[in-house]
Amino acid sequence: MSQILPSSLPSPTTPDPFGVCFGRSADGMPAALVGDHAYAMAPARDGRHYLVSGWRIARPMAEWTRADFYGHAGDLADENAFRTKVLEQAQHQGEKRRLGRREIGGGANTPWGVSQGGTLYAEGVTAYSTAGHGGFRLSAERNRKVHTMLRSAGGWYEEDAEWAIVAMTFPHLFTAFERRCAERTIKDSWPDAWEAIFGTVLGPGESREKDRRAFEDKHAGDWVVVSAITSEQEKGFVECIATPGGRRGADTEERRFLIPAHEYEIGQFGFVIDPDRHAVYAGPSSFAGWQGTRST
Repeated sequence: MSQILPSSLPSPTTPDPFGVCFGRSADGMPAALVGDHAYAMAPARDGRHYLVSGWRIARPMAEWTRADFYGHAGDLADENAFRTKVLEQAQHQGEKRRLGRREIGGGANTPWGVSQGGTLYAEGVTAYSTAGHGGFRLSAERNRKVHTMLRSAGGWYEEDAEWAIVAMTFPHLFTAFERRCAERTIKDSWPDAWEAIFGTVLGPGESREKDRRAFEDKHAGDWVVVSAITSEQEKGFVECIATPGGRRGADTEERRFLIPAHEYEIGQFGFVIDPDRHAVYAGPSSFAGWQGTRST
């Protein structure tokens, strides 16, 4: 995918059809404004970039700097990807306004503490936020509509993953962007429920949970790293503690291995020891408190 040249970015004073103003920051980052929401394509290591966000920056776009942004919303391949993400957010925010959600005051008791505020999505569907966490509360009537494989007996659904259950049950209360995120979350976290509800089978790469199970089944008899540290004794190596199948527990056998640092890439579910290439290590350890008698 080709990059957008700086000259092809719209003027920061001219919104595009989605109501987005594109331009550049004082430090040269591609930037955009969607209502009160500000976005930029920030540089990372190794030539990579990622999306950052800010809120109500009280200066012209040409005066923005990296210090104005705090949110991190994922990696970006190039400026085309940046533009796509920003336009997606513009559509999302426009749909949210049309949904007519209403902010409410705090003081409600939740499983995560007293709420500092909340959002009423519809009668019987309320999202609460607290100092540390948050989530949805469904009325008894609303909660009965949740599929039994996903239903919470008390009607509370935390904000990290369980919110997606609410979105899947009441899709008309959520934006297209939120519905896409909810679908991904349900497939990743509760694949058995997704398959049962929709009469389908999720293949490799379609569910993190199913992929994790497949990994664990495949490597149940292999040594999988559970802890790693840069070796202070053997330069250029990573000292690893591995257990059979990556299992943990007081009676689980542990072995140490040295892996060349350039080779040590954890992967999605863990690093698998190759016994033909990675020998058991019994030398001095960089792990605090490691007892030599535990190495076999």
